[in-house]
Amino acid sequence: MGGVTIAALLALSGPVLAQASKEPVELLNSSYDIARELFAEINPVFIGEWKEKTGETVSVKQSHAGSSAQARAILEGLKADVVTFNQVTDVQVLHDRGGLVAADWQQRLPNNASPYYSFPAFLVRTGNPKGIKDWSDLAREGVHPVFPNPKTSGNARYTYLAAYASLLETHKGDVEKVEADIKRIFANVPVFDTGGRGATTSFVERGLGDVLITFESEVNGVRREYGDKSYEVVVPPTSILAEFPVSVVDKVAEAKGTTREATAYLEFLYSEKGQEILAKHFYRVHNPAVAERHKDAFPDIRLLRVEDVFGGWKKVAEEHFAAGATLDRLFARK
Repeated sequence: MGGVTIAALLALSGPVLAQASKEPVELLNSSYDIARELFAEINPVFIGEWKEKTGETVSVKQSHAGSSAQARAILEGLKADVVTFNQVTDVQVLHDRGGLVAADWQQRLPNNASPYYSFPAFLVRTGNPKGIKDWSDLAREGVHPVFPNPKTSGNARYTYLAAYASLLETHKGDVEKVEADIKRIFANVPVFDTGGRGATTSFVERGLGDVLITFESEVNGVRREYGDKSYEVVVPPTSILAEFPVSVVDKVAEAKGTTREATAYLEFLYSEKGQEILAKHFYRVHNPAVAERHKDAFPDIRLLRVEDVFGGWKKVAEEHFAAGATLDRLFARK
């Protein structure tokens, strides 16, 4: 009788013991340079919800750098379970060159696997002494824009694309004039940092330049931190739509056994709670209720799409970002 009781107790406690002995799951999120504060808030909320839902302990570590630099690090061996990047090509290269991400990665989550979006905007010093209002102003003599190196930063590539697209309209499609202005803009930059946060530091702490060009989320974050007395946000009439693509790094997650948790982590970004955190950090979101609650923080702007202006990301990668292509021709490294 005693033996049966012990056996029964062991049978009943088996799942509990297995759960208790299971090792905590650790995820590595490889992300773009200026997303530190965003994920510092998102991660503990996800961890708490996952614990409540499954009883499983998950920790999330972060790696931050320029988006393109992060992609290269993963191709060279960084074991990231998920990527939360700011440029489609930086996720796509993980499939094209490393077979690390599934071919259909953009179809696995809503909005082409982009849970939020933004665009390049301007942060100027109080009073906007150089009168900077539009992209053409960045090419003027004596105007010194600050943005990171477009060879390492997805953030800076959006700046390049936004300027190029806007100038195409200004110059009525005259590519020669557009590219002459782009060359002048590059020449006006006092220093090229490797990522967006480095550029913000150069502008804010080192006092370099007249205007910081970075995502709307970052310019509003700086303005909120330092107050209206130090900086002003300038939203240009047009800019380029910047989507923020995310994906499980399938080959890494499968090897580590973290696919379930990694997928749930990215799905959390689409939840109302995740979208609310994103909106608080001045990212534009797709959830209608959250977008409505925060509409006063986001002025109207005409956003141009890479697909409409440049023919899509594949064409951009070949014609602008490939070695020896347009960006290389126009960019004079300091």
